[in-house]
Amino acid sequence: MSSDANVFQRPAISRRGKSSEDVWFQRALALAGASVLIILAAMLISTTINAWPVFAHSGWSFITSAGWDPGISRTEITGSYGALSFILGTLITSGIALLIAVPLAVGCSLYLTNIARPTIGRPLAYAIDLLAAVPSVVYGLWGLLFFIPIFIRPVLKLIADTLGEVVPFLDGPVVTYNYATAGIVLAIMVLPIITAVTREVMSKTPIAEIQGAYALGSTRWEMIRAIVLPRARPGVIGATMLGLGRALGETVAVAMLIGGSEQMPTTLFQGGQSMAGVIAITFQEASPENIKALLGVGVVLFVITVIVNMVARLVIWATGGRIAGDAAV
Repeated sequence: MSSDANVFQRPAISRRGKSSEDVWFQRALALAGASVLIILAAMLISTTINAWPVFAHSGWSFITSAGWDPGISRTEITGSYGALSFILGTLITSGIALLIAVPLAVGCSLYLTNIARPTIGRPLAYAIDLLAAVPSVVYGLWGLLFFIPIFIRPVLKLIADTLGEVVPFLDGPVVTYNYATAGIVLAIMVLPIITAVTREVMSKTPIAEIQGAYALGSTRWEMIRAIVLPRARPGVIGATMLGLGRALGETVAVAMLIGGSEQMPTTLFQGGQSMAGVIAITFQEASPENIKALLGVGVVLFVITVIVNMVARLVIWATGGRIAGDAAV
């Protein structure tokens, strides 16, 4: 009888009413969560320490000026370092990518979740998801050798000829590889990420609300405008920020298509450079002094990414809270 009782013996309970297994499991999960913060902090601290001589030498001009003249010293900073042109190049290409990708992603998601038949929607969704599995170097080569010279450059020349004298930043001449070409290919790269998240959010729209809208006499477009889009707004913002994070950090494809110039941007159709691109291209042959400057560019890119994610979380929180309040009313 005593042996049977031992089989069903309860686990040890701590003073707070939790078993020892729960306590250790909770600690393991807390350690796993803290490890992410520890890694991020280690990355930021180590790169900042290594780049600090350049920050101390250049001051705020590191991010407010555009002169990039690396020195070759091993022990001191002798060159001139201003990363503003790289920062603007990253922001411009990412902005072009989002301007193209977000409307396409929302349209694709609406079609897949509200209009397309399953026999059409499923294969199309799989095809869009497959775009995310294509390596970035393949996008770069495809754009470099085929897509940009044959299709995009004639369109950009037409835009420059018709709108160049009216719209700022759209005047020519149009070089083959420039901010616009890099942004267009980058839009194709971030499209599957934004579409996947947006499609998932839209598919979770309560069916009762959709049927209620139809019962009140709404058309399909009125139902989408009044029910689906407001419900999906926080998810669309979150998906956009995920795509922006991918666009900000993209290296190979952008470096191949942006033109490689270090001059300040005056038009979308001139060559330039991005922060990730200049690190990837020049790091291998950089002098010790220049390596510190490139690490400084990486720190700035890291800070921009963190700020973007913080702003995204605030926007999602504010938008989600307002939508939840409207639904409760």
